[in-house]
Amino acid sequence: MSRNASNNPIPADRLGEPHAQLRDAAGKLLGGVVLKDGQWVLGLDGRMVGESASAAHVLAILKRAAAIARAEGRDVSLVFSATLRAAAHQEAADNGMDFDAFQDHLAAQMNKAEPQEG
Repeated sequence: MSRNASNNPIPADRLGEPHAQLRDAAGKLLGGVVLKDGQWVLGLDGRMVGESASAAHVLAILKRAAAIARAEGRDVSLVFSATLRAAAHQEAADNGMDFDAFQDHLAAQMNKAEPQEG
């Protein structure tokens, strides 16, 4: 996933076609995924943080963000489009696994990359 983080929030009308939203209990948008020019764009806190041709990667990352927030005791909701879900599941199948296995594999890779406390 390329990193194109910006310090300035991107206006919603320039983002692209929305496909996922992560919101807190008050309804504030925490993150989301849009499809723009054939790329899945991941946004967090009103800023684009990366883009990828991989629907499976962006969906797995956003689901991981939701799981982390819930583990911290925050009440969040995640909704995503049937289009994003189908693309992510098909991509995982094309790689010989179901989407849950894809998520587990990606999470393991991300956990290895995170600095260990201690």
